[in-house]
Amino acid sequence: MAADVVNLETVTTLEGANIAITVTEDGNVFLNGSVQVIITDIEASNGVIHVIDAVLLPPSM
Repeated sequence: MAADVVNLETVTTLEGANIAITVTEDGNVFLNGSVQVIITDIEASNGVIHVIDAVLLPPSM
């Protein structure tokens, strides 16, 4: 849930890449410094969805 994520500095993706998490003073959450989380905590049958305003791509090989 979003309340858990804001206490982290990074998360590791399934493929092993790290994503940096930044929380600004006004409470906005950014991934890798530029991708903003705009809707949080949409519960689904297999997990939780958070809506972001850009596409995160894996690092190029």
